[in-house]
Amino acid sequence: MTDYFKPGEDNHRPGIYVEVGPRGGAVPNPRIVHIDPGDRLPPTQEDGRRWRRRPSAKR
Repeated sequence: MTDYFKPGEDNHRPGIYVEVGPRGGAVPNPRIVHIDPGDRLPPTQEDGRRWRRRPSAKR
């Protein structure tokens, strides 16, 4: 199960987060942000959207 996070939440794992729709679906031109330790998730482009952590690439 994938976790979705609301804008403004903090204390999440560092990494890349992608903007998704209210039920986790893809949105046109999603924002992609890099979160460092202690950063808060930024606002989304529209109300109701959330953030999903992008899995890291395995090498």
